[in-house]
Amino acid sequence: MPIKYLMDENLDPIYQIQLRHKEPDLVVWAVGDPNTPPKGTLDPEILLWCEKYDFILVTNNRRSMPVHLIDHLAQGHHISGIFQLNPNMSVGETLDELVLVALVSVEGEYRDRISYLPLS
Repeated sequence: MPIKYLMDENLDPIYQIQLRHKEPDLVVWAVGDPNTPPKGTLDPEILLWCEKYDFILVTNNRRSMPVHLIDHLAQGHHISGIFQLNPNMSVGETLDELVLVALVSVEGEYRDRISYLPLS
């Protein structure tokens, strides 16, 4: 599985817990976990971390994340992708979507863009 997820610190921890339960081989870390940016890290720094370690950021930040991504790319940086949660999807639907995406995606498919769930 090439996809690794970094869960934004503002997401309910149930997403990380249940993703690990549903797909134990999937790498799912959250901001504030060991070896990740600490809680309170600014979004531009989180994007740099995701770029360095090849993680897709999973977030519900619809307001400022598009601006941060534009700035990130304008500075010559890249990112494996950003997945934006859909507030109209249940936790279960979101989990199923994230597992499916991780299982069927090809490397680089979401590079340098924000993708809005559901993707399928």
